[in-house]
Amino acid sequence: MNCPSRIYFDVTVDRHPESVKVAIVAESFLPHFNGVTNSILKTLDHLALTGHDAVVITPAGSLTGELTGHGVPKHYRGFRIHTVPSMPLASYPEVRVATTSVGRLRKILARERVDVVHLASPFILGWQGLRAAQELNLPTVALYQTEVPNYASRYKMPWLTQRLWEHVQAIHTAADLSLVPSTFSFQQLKNLGIDRLKISGRGVDTVQFTPQRRSEHFRQAVAPNGEVIIGYVGRLAAEKQVADLKALADLKNTRLVIVGSGPLEAELRALLPTAHFTGFLSGERLAEVMASMDVFVHPGSSETFCQTIQEAMACGVPVVAVGRGGPLDLVDSSHTGWLYQPGNLTELRSRVSDLVYDDAKRLAFASAALASVQGRSWFNIGEQLVDHYQFVRMARISR
Repeated sequence: MNCPSRIYFDVTVDRHPESVKVAIVAESFLPHFNGVTNSILKTLDHLALTGHDAVVITPAGSLTGELTGHGVPKHYRGFRIHTVPSMPLASYPEVRVATTSVGRLRKILARERVDVVHLASPFILGWQGLRAAQELNLPTVALYQTEVPNYASRYKMPWLTQRLWEHVQAIHTAADLSLVPSTFSFQQLKNLGIDRLKISGRGVDTVQFTPQRRSEHFRQAVAPNGEVIIGYVGRLAAEKQVADLKALADLKNTRLVIVGSGPLEAELRALLPTAHFTGFLSGERLAEVMASMDVFVHPGSSETFCQTIQEAMACGVPVVAVGRGGPLDLVDSSHTGWLYQPGNLTELRSRVSDLVYDDAKRLAFASAALASVQGRSWFNIGEQLVDHYQFVRMARISR
């Protein structure tokens, strides 16, 4: 849900003494916004800032997108974006699935003379990119960011779950290094027998996301009678479980605010007729709306990290989230928010009510949430990633 950061744009940094050229093989990229895209943009920002080089390989957009000017850009921060043939995902046409060959990717990697291949949430294109890198003896860093196997049941294909986990296992076993965003996802891959693992979290932009952006104008518009605003930010897709917010729809003196877009938007609008839907937001407008919330709720149980939780906390908003996946690391239950058992909507309602109807507790949790994310710099995350690139390069050279 985040726009490309501009925090680095006016900073001048000397070229890195050990510069590296990275090929980022991305299952999704602009103009499609999600957590994976945002992480890629932050990585590219950092590589540009610190004097490294990069190229991006990603599925091509639709012809309509190209004609309207909303397709995949040709460059970002001066880095070239290579697109490969793709087709729309049947249940979510905004998402494009690559249909290219290993040979084509091998030619791109060889022509660009890259030093390391960064596999961003690899699955289909990432698998092809991994094989191309192996053929060229290039080191690979795979970032596990999406729990794809758990999506199978959400999209009514539970029989695929085991096969999908086998594919995840194959990718991360073959990669030189796999980075995971949370202790939960670390254990997931460890249980698959994957050993070359490190945890790499996410930064948060505390300049963009801050309590100072709280807007009384927005609050008056959506909660004119002083209602407590309960908010959600994310894609309106099956894996996010936004329909669970139905359990909160009749809480007295509250207003649900739902930020995002996706294939279930019409269905959710019908299910939650009293909620305020903003559509897709980004940049300062997104930060303004998040800072104007009183309680942030994230019901999805398939999050490997959940960046919007950090952003809500940076806005001084306490969080109620599922006690599974990334939120386990981010929410200190009974201090910065509450965690509830997956699927227990009675507990969800109880935890949200606890903060909605206790102003003093809500403010105390909000203060603790804000303090908890200070110092989580994107710059430090970027430097750690560059260190990982250099590590796999040196390991490959020494073989």
